[in-house]
Amino acid sequence: MTRIFNRKRQKPRRQQLRNNATSAERLLWRYLKDSQVAGVKFRRQHGIGPYIMDFFSHECMLAIELDGATHSSDTEVEHDKKREQFISNHGITTIRFANNAVYASLESLVARIEEVALERKSELAARSHPSLR
Repeated sequence: MTRIFNRKRQKPRRQQLRNNATSAERLLWRYLKDSQVAGVKFRRQHGIGPYIMDFFSHECMLAIELDGATHSSDTEVEHDKKREQFISNHGITTIRFANNAVYASLESLVARIEEVALERKSELAARSHPSLR
């Protein structure tokens, strides 16, 4: 079986991204760390296949991406589509927010993450327990 999470060859890049997080990532991390949102554990700069997600919860199979200005170019939009397809094929839901949303409406953004995390927990629990369907 091919390993898709945190491939060893990505470790230096993941560490570099953690050590050089954007201010939006650092701000959101204050709310996501220590299972503060919906009691869900999130990790920063988590590798999934060839991609590194800003935040990821294995428990919910939920990835969170913060997008800066570079994500509006045609090349980046295409890259993001390819990444989301790969991630989705592995049963992972991705939610995206613009960096400026972190600054402008952090509370509603965190509330949205909590909502999606709880939905995902419920969906995954129902799949693993047929009697809950």
